[in-house]
Amino acid sequence: MNNDFNQESGGNRNSGEPELVVGLDAGGTRTRAVLAAAADGRVLGEGAAGPGNALTVPLPRLTDHLAEAVAQAVPESARGRVAAVAGGFAGATGATEDDPGRLNALTALTAALRRVGIATGPIGISSDIEAAFASAPGTPADGLALVAGTGAVAMRITGRRCTATVDGDGWLLGDDGSGFWIGREAVRAALRMADGRGGATALAGTVGRALGLPGEVLPYGGSGAPENSGAPEKPYEGAPYWSRTRREAYRMRLLPAVMAEPPTRLARLAPLVAESAREKDPVAEAILVEAVERLTDTIRALEPRPGERVVATGGLLGPDGPLTAPLTAALRNHLGLTLDWVADGCGGAVALARLLV
Repeated sequence: MNNDFNQESGGNRNSGEPELVVGLDAGGTRTRAVLAAAADGRVLGEGAAGPGNALTVPLPRLTDHLAEAVAQAVPESARGRVAAVAGGFAGATGATEDDPGRLNALTALTAALRRVGIATGPIGISSDIEAAFASAPGTPADGLALVAGTGAVAMRITGRRCTATVDGDGWLLGDDGSGFWIGREAVRAALRMADGRGGATALAGTVGRALGLPGEVLPYGGSGAPENSGAPEKPYEGAPYWSRTRREAYRMRLLPAVMAEPPTRLARLAPLVAESAREKDPVAEAILVEAVERLTDTIRALEPRPGERVVATGGLLGPDGPLTAPLTAALRNHLGLTLDWVADGCGGAVALARLLV
């Protein structure tokens, strides 16, 4: 990891040298740590390790990941100068003192800092979404936060703490408009085309290939020619030739392929929907339109005030995200809101740590 800190500049908080802070973004996939100057937030070092969800990662492993990330970010010679640490954790919230995720995060972070020799003063714990909201320019204290990646959730932030939550209910019950939701809709569209309930869509082929189905069961059978035996069936209007026999074989192979993976892995199909939509596939376009509508409804449920800030993060809403432009337009036109995008919660965690100094 990058580390611009002068590793020969030893000292501690009593030496008169500038104080430092550490910000952590501990998500479901990885944990990132950033060392920064307390005075101006200038980044001096970075580190990364494994997952940091405070509810799903066992405490010993969570402690290991936090210690590894912090050790990479903070040179040994600088650890005596760390004045505050703040972390945004998936599975935690700073809103209530007895939140189980918050307690796990605080326990693991305290142990990790002790392990690497950082005897810091204040330690701040927040959710990863609260930290992401604080990453927006000006470190806002109040407004709305939206995450649209593998899952989807919106929160009202008041005084830098979550005071209301909409969705984020997981793959079985919610996450409407998320990457998982889009991927699931792609599979459903492919199955509906195969069994005759739905219209023609390129997603049948792209989803089948992504899930490892053999070419002979895909539209055109992978060769572009009709079957040699039997009279060819009439194809879907505007769709490639796909006999009932092949469609049955497609279904029989597609369902086990989907069920063999964790449900959230369907999120990896979302880029295929975006690609098909760019090529004007009407079914793919309709899926993205509905995803935007669902995310807009999620924000609407927070009863936003016109002009209120929405800070967004997640792969669907980045600079190249497939939902960025349509959702920005929908929020502006229907709710009078503006959307700011942030990459992650590292900058917000640093800003929250600086507030503790």
